[in-house]
Amino acid sequence: MAGVLDREVKYLSGVGEARARLLEREVGVRTIGDLLLRFPYRYIDRSRLFTIGEIDESLESTYVQLRCRVVGKSYIGEGAKARFTVEVTDPTGAAELTWFRGAKWIEKRIELNREYVVFGRPQIFKGRVSLVHPEVEAVEVALSRKVESNFQGIYSTTERLSQAISVKMMHTLVHNAWQLVASSGEAFPDPLSDDMRRRHALMPLREAMYNIHFPQSAERLKQAQSRLKFDELLGVQLTIQARRTSRHKRGGGFLFPRVGEAFNTFYREKMPFALTGAQQRVIKEIRADMISGRQMNRLLQGDVGSGKTMVAFMSMLLARDNGFQSCIMAPTEILARQHYANMARMAEGLGTRIAILTGSSKAKERRAALEGIASGEVDILVGTHALLEDRVQFANLGYVVIDEQHRFGVEQRAKLWTKNQQPPHILVMTATPIPRTLAMTLYGDLEVSVIDELPPGRKPIRTYHYYDASRLRMFGFLRQEIEKGRQVYIVYPLIKESEKMDYKDLYDGFESISRDFPLPKYRITVCHGKMKPEDKDAAMAQFKRGEADILIATSVIEVGVDVPNASVMVIESAERFGLSQLHQLRGRVGRGAEQSYCILMSGDKLSKDGRARLEAMCSTNDGFRLSELDLKLRGAGDIHGTQQSGDAFELNIANLATDSQIMEITRDEALAILSSDATLERAENAGLRRLRDKHRKRNYVDFSDIS
Repeated sequence: MAGVLDREVKYLSGVGEARARLLEREVGVRTIGDLLLRFPYRYIDRSRLFTIGEIDESLESTYVQLRCRVVGKSYIGEGAKARFTVEVTDPTGAAELTWFRGAKWIEKRIELNREYVVFGRPQIFKGRVSLVHPEVEAVEVALSRKVESNFQGIYSTTERLSQAISVKMMHTLVHNAWQLVASSGEAFPDPLSDDMRRRHALMPLREAMYNIHFPQSAERLKQAQSRLKFDELLGVQLTIQARRTSRHKRGGGFLFPRVGEAFNTFYREKMPFALTGAQQRVIKEIRADMISGRQMNRLLQGDVGSGKTMVAFMSMLLARDNGFQSCIMAPTEILARQHYANMARMAEGLGTRIAILTGSSKAKERRAALEGIASGEVDILVGTHALLEDRVQFANLGYVVIDEQHRFGVEQRAKLWTKNQQPPHILVMTATPIPRTLAMTLYGDLEVSVIDELPPGRKPIRTYHYYDASRLRMFGFLRQEIEKGRQVYIVYPLIKESEKMDYKDLYDGFESISRDFPLPKYRITVCHGKMKPEDKDAAMAQFKRGEADILIATSVIEVGVDVPNASVMVIESAERFGLSQLHQLRGRVGRGAEQSYCILMSGDKLSKDGRARLEAMCSTNDGFRLSELDLKLRGAGDIHGTQQSGDAFELNIANLATDSQIMEITRDEALAILSSDATLERAENAGLRRLRDKHRKRNYVDFSDIS
């Protein structure tokens, strides 16, 4: 695709210098090829004409085409703020067209009593249909124009770009780009072999590119989408699986062949409860990695309370039995202290020494930890980001566990890998259930283990959705639970009131809770992300010790302290949260033997997706089912960072929520291709090499390359 496709887009008819700068700045389009590789996200049938009478709430904000007559035009307001309005009618009703910009230009081109085809997004206000800044064309011109396709693509844009390039103009620019490429005679080099296309019934690339922009039928559009999704996901999988293949070939993993005294004594005599079948399976998977001769790089995912920490501790005992040290890094001080207390208790009588190192460690504790790991006397070090400090030097680090790994940056984790000359075995853990298609993309270069069952005896958390009108009923229930000696979490999405979002804020909530639960009878504490770390940890510790009945917090408690006595989780403005985050927050309760509850509070006005999320939460406690639904409702998101919705992988056309079957097929194809040509150096794989290299430039995070 060299030549015309590499030409700067400013040379394309209809663009020019100013629009070219805008296209590059707003949507990253620099060349004609870039423009053609931006596919429509939906289509409208320009052969269909709606009547005004057909427009209702279901069509609001979608593009429609009307044939109507101008019966009036006027200005409303004066000066720069004046808006130009046009009254139009058809046999079924009347509508209003409005322009806030370019009014003089529009006024000169619209004549009274003349028919026009109007194209835009309708809104309904007080029963009146209106269209703001629609495209208007004389009916005889619109109906006589020959079009490339009756399906007009709608391309994603930005507010600034849409002011300079309308929907119609963008479609025209793409058409001009295609005509230029077609007239040049340049070929679209197809990366797929004829055999691969036949096996998967895929249309040729050039045909797919044409039909994605100018569909000749609904069926041809579907075939074009399938072909381009296949290419994109194959490029992703070739990148990911090449990393995995390279890591396996490097080998170099420590061998942990012994199952020794520490592990056996704990397993036979000191284990506080029997392992679930899922925990046993995961320990076997980890054990197999540790005796394979390859460096282990495994993701362990499991719901809140599924027993991931027990698996981590027992695998650290395997490292100890083979003469190696381990460390576990947690995202918060209080979670690290919790791990340390639990592991120190479980390690009693095993001849295994455990130390802790955090940012607030006192001099004596810090010195003991640093000296102990440097000399080899400490077998397991528990800590926070403090483990990344240069002065933390191990005698023989062989195993690293990262808890809630998405809370740490890739660069942060990589510092732990360098604590030994030879990379240690790595286990990264997450309590955020990850859908299979997402795991295959984000973590496709890691081995994945799943703990998919909870310990026996755990009572399912009962989840209810209350509207604000039922707030007094909710308060009454909280009183009942507190009078039983239980504790309550109340979580808010914001710290202070936002002018743009009508969600319950924490400070307002604290005042109302204090009125309904007056001190000193009810003890209330507050925890949020704007507090100093030591104050936040103190509030959490106070709640853990039972010195507070109610903890009012933001979602900072999503990952945190284990309080078995807490039986109720109230989530205010629950529609503000994604399903995965709601599920994480719910997992803060249900840790003890008593029945626990999650109450989702919301306003009366809910979007369709918001209502679907809350209904799903009330219907199941299965985190993996919820994660699949969350992916469909909100997109891939950024599981390993702060972004909560949208596409984390910069996919151009594929959708991780709906294209799992294509993902599976392309993964198998990538593995088969790389098994015979790991670097894609063969001449017949030149197209696949270009496909892989194009996707290497995308913003994929490499979770496996630690050498």
